[in-house]
Amino acid sequence: MGESPKSAQYFHMIWSRLEARKQLRHGFVSELTDLEKNDLHLQDGKNETVKYKVFASTWNVGGVAPPDDLDLKDLLDTETDYYDIYVLGFQEVVPLNARNVLGPKRRSAATKWHSLIADALNNNRRGRRQEAVARAGRAPQRQWRQEEEKFVCVMSKQMVGIFVSVWARSGLRRHVRHAGVSSVGAGVLGRLGNKGAVSVRFLLHRTSVCFVCCHLASGGGGGAARRNADAAEILSRTSFLQDLHSSGGAPATADLPKKILDHDRVVLLGDLNYRIAMDGGEARQLVGARKWGMLLENDELLLELSAGRQFDGWREGHVTFAPTYKYRPNSDEFHDSTGAGHRRKQHRAPAWCDRILWHGKGMRQARYERCGGYRLSDHRPVRAVFHTVCEVAEGI
Repeated sequence: MGESPKSAQYFHMIWSRLEARKQLRHGFVSELTDLEKNDLHLQDGKNETVKYKVFASTWNVGGVAPPDDLDLKDLLDTETDYYDIYVLGFQEVVPLNARNVLGPKRRSAATKWHSLIADALNNNRRGRRQEAVARAGRAPQRQWRQEEEKFVCVMSKQMVGIFVSVWARSGLRRHVRHAGVSSVGAGVLGRLGNKGAVSVRFLLHRTSVCFVCCHLASGGGGGAARRNADAAEILSRTSFLQDLHSSGGAPATADLPKKILDHDRVVLLGDLNYRIAMDGGEARQLVGARKWGMLLENDELLLELSAGRQFDGWREGHVTFAPTYKYRPNSDEFHDSTGAGHRRKQHRAPAWCDRILWHGKGMRQARYERCGGYRLSDHRPVRAVFHTVCEVAEGI
């Protein structure tokens, strides 16, 4: 979903931006089970470390306002597991029309999503707290204490339709310092915020972490090249402000990374919009037969990565779930179905538009899956769980 190029001048501008991708070369690893054992260990064995569980999800909600009774507890997995940090990335929280792109920011949608996240993380945990108390005699003390804690928002930020919200356990919040945000528009004219990214970073103990919520160029002229250009622009132009003042012995932000890839741990998530590079009719047949492996052989993102054109050094877990796009509203049927009663016209073939990648050592992905139970939009949300190691300051 999104804008379509209207003129040769626009295509010329897009083509010139492709030069930005020259800074990025291939080194992508699409592996989950073959990660190096050293990934969860810092190089300096003398440093004291602590491990955390990070939950990340992305969902293009198609400009649809969430109903008041929408419950995110299944998406956030609050009833079956617990995590230390939650990162929620949304795209199209408002329709991407000219009024929303060029006009004043509409905060009501982001406010509603913020409230739903808070309810799922805290109000829905009351029953689990009661269960934790009941089994306190046999539950591990650390897990019981975590289940008793509330979650607090570290940072939330909206840019047109992109909205990212980061939450941490209340007991962990004091170790989260120097939170910052950077927004980069990459849409119309290469600058407007209908496409682009919102990035949140902070220092967790002594380890710098960065979460990047993206919405890259949609279908149309230029295809994967335009998406590659958007990604390169985001990595190149995102920069975090410096603060030369600090207190309490904490490092000033002048000593912290300024660019995305300078951080120790990076998670990039969003509607990356890469499609299936094959005939639409053939792709639909493979979707109907659930031949995910054959489809993924023609996945644009994986093809670009294997050709060395984008995302140097990034990783993605194995994609074993059904395509995340494009579904009929409030249905599990793909939008390409054209049976009796449907007007026959060309629809976009299903694809894995919604992805989660990561960069840096000290991280291991434990889960990577689609959440099929949410039918609010034509996309399905995707979530991942990471085990990450952080360096702890002496005496903490």
